[in-house]
Amino acid sequence: MISFSLAGKRALVTGANTGIGQAIAVGLAEAGAEVIAAGRSSCAETVALTGGRELRLDFADPMAAKDAFAEPIDILVNNAGIIRRADSVDFTEADWDEVMDVNLKAVFFTCQAFAKAALARGAGGRIINIASLLSFQGGIRVPSYTASKHGVAGLTKLLANEWAAKGINVNAIAPGYIETNNTEALRADPARSQAILDRIPAGRWGEAADIAGAAVFLASPAAAYVHGAVLNVDGGWLAR
Repeated sequence: MISFSLAGKRALVTGANTGIGQAIAVGLAEAGAEVIAAGRSSCAETVALTGGRELRLDFADPMAAKDAFAEPIDILVNNAGIIRRADSVDFTEADWDEVMDVNLKAVFFTCQAFAKAALARGAGGRIINIASLLSFQGGIRVPSYTASKHGVAGLTKLLANEWAAKGINVNAIAPGYIETNNTEALRADPARSQAILDRIPAGRWGEAADIAGAAVFLASPAAAYVHGAVLNVDGGWLAR
């Protein structure tokens, strides 16, 4: 029987205080998982929604999660991320480094810490990285974000190659244009927002909850033979 149940599993979701991270945390909890909501700011609302608990982690330090897996964690969702917007000719080194540290370097070292702990106790696990449409496309005015999300897609495949045979599934979700803080500037620009909507076959901006089902699937027994996939949840954007 195909099962999507996460009963008895413990999940750590980073960047879980709002948006996509919060929606994924709620979805995992609804599927039966115990959820640890991690973020640099308060995750109290997410904890209230999931019945889980909170862990303060600031991924401006890419090694922030190195000690987060002392207790068994079955599912890791690397959602924490930031974005900086500027023309490439004006983009600063500080904006480049800050985004790469949070979006890529921290993802790798959090995956590493998770895998070390899982392998040490002879257990498998599930890693779900949050990629982006800009793992496949260039975008405009977000050079470090685009580079970091291309990196997340590649890293997901590399880690799947290394860890699939050891019982750790590593996959990613590539959200499309979702109504979150990261896209607020785009939605506030009527012309840019309309241009985006005109390109989306589904005819609407995505909602954070649209990502939760994909995360539950990848975390569940139903995805046992899924390794190294980058699942687009984009309203058809990449098919256009």
